[in-house]
Amino acid sequence: MLESGVYMKIALNGATTMRADLITDIKAAGAAGYDLLEIWSAKLYRFLEEHSAADLKQLLAEYHLRPWSINSIEHITFRNDDDYTKIKAECETLARVAGEIGCPYIVVVPGKLPADASREKTNEESVRVLNELADIAKPYGVSLAFEFLGQTDCSVQTLDHCAEIVGLVDRAEVGLVLDTFHFYAGGSTFEAIDNLSPEKLFIFHINDAEDLPKEQLTDAHRLYPGMGILPIKEIKAHFDKIGYDRMVSIEIFRPEYWDHDPYEVAKKAKEATEEVLGLA
Repeated sequence: MLESGVYMKIALNGATTMRADLITDIKAAGAAGYDLLEIWSAKLYRFLEEHSAADLKQLLAEYHLRPWSINSIEHITFRNDDDYTKIKAECETLARVAGEIGCPYIVVVPGKLPADASREKTNEESVRVLNELADIAKPYGVSLAFEFLGQTDCSVQTLDHCAEIVGLVDRAEVGLVLDTFHFYAGGSTFEAIDNLSPEKLFIFHINDAEDLPKEQLTDAHRLYPGMGILPIKEIKAHFDKIGYDRMVSIEIFRPEYWDHDPYEVAKKAKEATEEVLGLA
């Protein structure tokens, strides 16, 4: 894990340039002067069809980037036995690659909310799965970043619930992700940030969103930071209050941007993030 530094390090997330391949993501991030890269797992798998993890490590070093996470293992909880077996195998594969390239985190996402699931049942299931997957990743020196989703069908929708689960797991290699879109859409509170231990916030995802009712917002409504209605500056103020200044990653699932030149998207996204967070 990177310790806090004199400035917040900036990562490009491969979702922002979804139609570009991993090599292009690396080159675009390097050209725009990013510090870190969040690697989109589908792009990683395609890269490894013709290249090795050693090749990836060398390429990242060439462009002066540190890999921060691999995104992501989806719907890890409330799965049937066959699906969960595949999830554990995927965790093993991604953790091995992450260890080989010096990538500290894998993002893991909770499953959908079953009709009969209470908060207690969700907590129990989440703690069990996070512990089992962390046991798989730990030998490779890799930790898990648990990301709540603001959608109403997700089993973990708010920062306070996510932090509660991470606290119940209570191990150094399990922390959480805060995404500005999901923070807003799910109705998380600033008090939840104030109660957060900054060392447990492994990843901060930044983006903005169109001015629509929360129930109408989807990932496709995301925007460059500072162009929408999300309370980014307020979130940053609460981060300052608890002493979080480790990193920020730009994750924008907007199909319109995917059609643009990834070099220009990376540059514009970084400039917008620096402006809205006061990092320029």
